[in-house]
Amino acid sequence: MIKEISIIGGGTMGNGIATVFALNNYSVNLVEMDQTRLEKAINSISNNLNRMVKKGTIHEKQLQESLNRITSLIGVKNTPSSSDLVIEAIYENRGAKLLIFKELEDIIKTECIFASNTSSISITELATSCRPTKFIGMHFMNPVPVMKLIEIIRGFSTSDETFKLIYDLSISIDKTPVEVNDYPGFISNRILLPMINEAIFALMEGVARAEDIDKVMKLGMNHPMGPLTLADFIGLDVCLAIMEVLYHGYNDPKYRPCPLLKKMVAAGKFGKKSGEGFYKY
Repeated sequence: MIKEISIIGGGTMGNGIATVFALNNYSVNLVEMDQTRLEKAINSISNNLNRMVKKGTIHEKQLQESLNRITSLIGVKNTPSSSDLVIEAIYENRGAKLLIFKELEDIIKTECIFASNTSSISITELATSCRPTKFIGMHFMNPVPVMKLIEIIRGFSTSDETFKLIYDLSISIDKTPVEVNDYPGFISNRILLPMINEAIFALMEGVARAEDIDKVMKLGMNHPMGPLTLADFIGLDVCLAIMEVLYHGYNDPKYRPCPLLKKMVAAGKFGKKSGEGFYKY
């Protein structure tokens, strides 16, 4: 049974995952690199919970109880060995993720399940650094407290028991799990990112302005936001990283990252988080 959950990384995804588990009565260890990042993560969690109180989705008592369930820790080496599940939620970099799981392998009890929140990197490859049968992908959607979907990705060696535990766990936190096999981009990003990439090609080729490309997809296809706006919110650096995973993973030119996307990332125009992408913020 999973009771104690450790989350490595307190950024947008990590603090959202921590919020959801704490709200659903799980003991949560939130692990960050340093005090500054940890304080920022806890502030984000507190702000998220306060917004929920104002909207009436939770009570003030639930806010305080949820915060009390979260233990803040600095450094991967301080992740409690008693953890039943460790979820890695750092940035999209295969090497960095592998290093974390290698370090965790020697720290955490053997019964513990390891999961990665990666949006595109092979679960099978990540599992080579530790415990393949107890390794799985849990790809949450952003914003985590709002979005219902979790892609549950089976690596080549993921056991049925591990899959069942994580599938049931996802339901227990009021999410909708979808079983996915381990191929580059899984389902969500294999479909979404090529659409975004094509929108960037259309902009680069002068087919239409950014605002009009987005308007067509919003008003014509009923998307909640246009692909270029969405790219800015995801982060153009993240979009490029995922496109490169698809391109190299399938060796198919249809996944070639748009040169304009590469140029913007090289220029530090990452979207909303940097203040400028296809739009200014």
